Amino acid sequence: MATSAAPVATPEPTPNKPAVDQNAQVIIFGYHRFEKTVHRPDTEMTPEMFEAQMKELQDKKIPVIGLQDFLAWKRGEKNIPPRAAIITFDDGWKSQYEVGWPILKKYGYPVTLFIYTEGVKGMHFGGGAAMSWEQLGEMRDAGADIQAHSATHQDLRKAYDKVQKKKLNPEEYEQWLTAEIIGSKQLLEQKLGIRVNCFAVPFGYINDPVREFIKKAGYESVLTVYGQRLTYTSPNDSLGRYLMEGNKPKVFSDAANFSGSTSGGGAAPVAEISSESLQAQPASGETVKTAMPLIRANLSSMGPIDAGTAQMRVSGLGVVPATFDAKTQTISYQPTQKLRDKSCTVIIGGKSGDKKVEATWTFSIDDAALAAPATSAAPAVSSSPAPSPAKK
Repeated sequence: MATSAAPVATPEPTPNKPAVDQNAQVIIFGYHRFEKTVHRPDTEMTPEMFEAQMKELQDKKIPVIGLQDFLAWKRGEKNIPPRAAIITFDDGWKSQYEVGWPILKKYGYPVTLFIYTEGVKGMHFGGGAAMSWEQLGEMRDAGADIQAHSATHQDLRKAYDKVQKKKLNPEEYEQWLTAEIIGSKQLLEQKLGIRVNCFAVPFGYINDPVREFIKKAGYESVLTVYGQRLTYTSPNDSLGRYLMEGNKPKVFSDAANFSGSTSGGGAAPVAEISSESLQAQPASGETVKTAMPLIRANLSSMGPIDAGTAQMRVSGLGVVPATFDAKTQTISYQPTQKLRDKSCTVIIGGKSGDKKVEATWTFSIDDAALAAPATSAAPAVSSSPAPSPAKK
């Protein structure tokens, strides 16, 4: 007796991805601390200024979306508005929980926090101004997205551990990078029971080896501090954010008008210049015997710099009131207070034509100089470094 063939199961149709608007544009804002009295405008702003910016987004009818929604759009999984903004908080300051977050809740805006794990309260750098794991958990439960910002917030390009105060050999450097990039991810996931897929680079410092290390660690996106309009084709490993400063409201307004450049893929938004061409003082890698050294560099190798854009940042101080000589293309700054760390990183840059250029170098301060009482600033050297010869 013949038996009938078993029925063949009909495969379920694969759901089609939604058609997404590939012409949408997104801007990402980054904030640090909210203080009634601003002492460090490069990382602080008043609560009133922050709320005014959130209201400006509302008045301009710019929707605020989550970072994960943005990434889902780039994967072709969901649509986003034609123009949208993303809000991010860096480091994990308590004022973000006490001041910034209530303002965001008032407007119904989502937020992504980039946390460096040793800065959480109770950890190595987590003092009284830091958020606790419990506060982070409360924000997580309310829908905040929490992502990685390294373990100890150092320049990941440099084989130098400021915590241990030692130079690292290649093997030690790889172990250190693993702790900074993978270890911070694992700790956040273990402590908070979350999925960490985004990494904000400390200070925005990144090079190709670090970028590749982050990608291999399983991160979907890498965020920097070079703000621009982001598009469907913007590379996920170079998502620029506009970092907000308390004394530069125009940066916010220009970004909210979507008037900046776009990142459509390929080229890096900032041209990095070799420190060797800067004639830097103190020189890269040098150890100086004063904690108040004259800091100076020649920018001529970057091309003609627009004097209004020349800027110097010093680790531990932020943006400093440096002097720029347009004729010699020399930028200099004489500290009026002691530099606090043994390792000091300097970032200089500006605009050359329509291109943003930047260079960085690191020098060290002798232990005895750090321990010595503060004295008056060292006299400036009278002669300026000669401009570098033009390349042929």
